[in-house]
Amino acid sequence: MITYLIIAIYLLSSLGLGLVGYRQQKNTPDDYFLADRKIGTIVLFFTLIATNFSSFFFLGFAGAGYRIGISYYPMMSLGSGLIALSFYVIGHRVWILGKEQGLITPSELIEYCCRSQTLKLIFLAVMVIFTLPYLALQPIGAGYLLENLTNGQIPYFAGASLLTLVIVFYVLMGGMKSVALTDVLQGILMFVLIIVALLTVAHNLGGISQANLTVHQLKPELFAREGVDNFFTKPKWFSYMLLWFLCVPMFPQMFMRFYLPKTSNSLKASAVLYPVVTLIIFICPVLIGMWGHIQFPDLVGKETDQILPMMLAEYTPVWVGSLVMVGALAAFMSTLDSQLLALSSMLTRDIYISYLRPQASLKEQTFIGRVLVIILAGIGLIIALNPPDTILAIITQSFTGLAILFPTVIAALYGKNIPPLSCIISILVGEAMLIGFQLKLIPPTWTLGFLPVVPIITVCSLIIVAGNISNE
Repeated sequence: MITYLIIAIYLLSSLGLGLVGYRQQKNTPDDYFLADRKIGTIVLFFTLIATNFSSFFFLGFAGAGYRIGISYYPMMSLGSGLIALSFYVIGHRVWILGKEQGLITPSELIEYCCRSQTLKLIFLAVMVIFTLPYLALQPIGAGYLLENLTNGQIPYFAGASLLTLVIVFYVLMGGMKSVALTDVLQGILMFVLIIVALLTVAHNLGGISQANLTVHQLKPELFAREGVDNFFTKPKWFSYMLLWFLCVPMFPQMFMRFYLPKTSNSLKASAVLYPVVTLIIFICPVLIGMWGHIQFPDLVGKETDQILPMMLAEYTPVWVGSLVMVGALAAFMSTLDSQLLALSSMLTRDIYISYLRPQASLKEQTFIGRVLVIILAGIGLIIALNPPDTILAIITQSFTGLAILFPTVIAALYGKNIPPLSCIISILVGEAMLIGFQLKLIPPTWTLGFLPVVPIITVCSLIIVAGNISNE
């Protein structure tokens, strides 16, 4: 009963904030998709953090801690700290151009800078295709979570559907204002409750030091720099660090947040605070995942991504476990709502308005955006019906596909007279290489021990540089 009460209070609070956003709405594209470009420092910081911390943070980090060990923490925290640098390098320039030219979507910016509709459409297609698997992770995580939290009383897919419906409801009502307001609540819950989870589980295991000692006796390789089975070779470590830096600004939901701030100082403050937060809280799910070997020593594959709710059920009172899982639900919801809004805005502006109904009124644009939110949420649930591989495996492929856009964005923002054809070839060759590595058409040895993202980004960058030189 306590579990259902806590979940209900949280969901009703999210809906209440959605209503606040709805009452403040002006029903214009700028207002619905970008909160009228008037987001302040605190709300911007929380919406950046909450949007990026998804089911990957709660379930994926814990699962990786279980499979790989403590080395996963410095890789993720340092890599995520570097993300803050890319936020400012890319975000500040995007903010300036967005404000000057009235840009709303990432694809509009690419078209404005490179003067190519073909490049714009390819850029849009890559963002949509590689965001959909990541979008589906959120209902997948919510389904796992509610099923564990209620001991199976809420089945996996019913839980995934319930959370998706709540999100769709408040996104439809208030657009970005509702999303940003709920992100503040969800961000605070995530920070506080993942720390509560760590301390509570540690207390029941005899303290952090004792828990680590017990796990070290059971599986000492969890504390090795390379991780279990030498997972993090130096090239692979470097690859993951590079992957986070390149891909996170390319998430459409993150890219569009660069348009939101009222002033550039808000973006600067967020770039400074972001790495501080990651250093503090990323250790929490990783340690809990490692401690999972004490009670659950034989998990494999997708099972490992459920270690966090399993540990909470085993080592915390019902009310504590329920509160912490609400924090995880907040992570899922804060990412999914932003993904739905970002993708719907891109499809509305870059396809519907550009090619189908150029004369569409402002009211019609927001209506089509709402319809697309529902369609995209349905696609996410369809993918969630049969969850694929581990969360880390899904993330790595999805993120690499998005990272391929990074050289094009840098060229568009800072290059001079960059030929659009070189960017088009860069993206197409990069995605072809990713497919080649995935299907093993390109020998894995060609990566020289790195993840595919390293040789792929190297080739993509060289193509753009060569195109620019030949154009001079």
